[in-house]
Amino acid sequence: MQQFTELYPLIVYTVATVVIIGGLLLAAWWLGAKSTNRNKELPYESGVIPSGAARRPLSVPFYLIAIFFIVFDVETAFIFTWATAWDQLGLAGLLHITFFIVALLLGLAWLWLKGGLEWGPTAGRNADFSQSLRHPSE
Repeated sequence: MQQFTELYPLIVYTVATVVIIGGLLLAAWWLGAKSTNRNKELPYESGVIPSGAARRPLSVPFYLIAIFFIVFDVETAFIFTWATAWDQLGLAGLLHITFFIVALLLGLAWLWLKGGLEWGPTAGRNADFSQSLRHPSE
């Protein structure tokens, strides 16, 4: 019986969570709108009524920006973790995180110089492209 006394807080937390979630679902069902019409059943996303095929491919640069965001977002998690224990890590921890941040900044600079962060139209690229169309011999 003593084994279960350690589980009482977990059991209370679980029961409270289930009751709260059940109560919220019940309130949403009870207070929610019961009527439906044609306009409510239309697909609507991001403020635009979709038109055309739903399986339109997105451009590759969009995915690259998403991957870069995830990479740098995960790196900030490492930096915040270091920041919570910086006083315990001492000089060795400071050197490691400094090297880590410098490597990240070098990677970001390389990415920026290679044009990996440019996935939309820019004035410079559009001017070069339109100039090459006007003067194909140059």
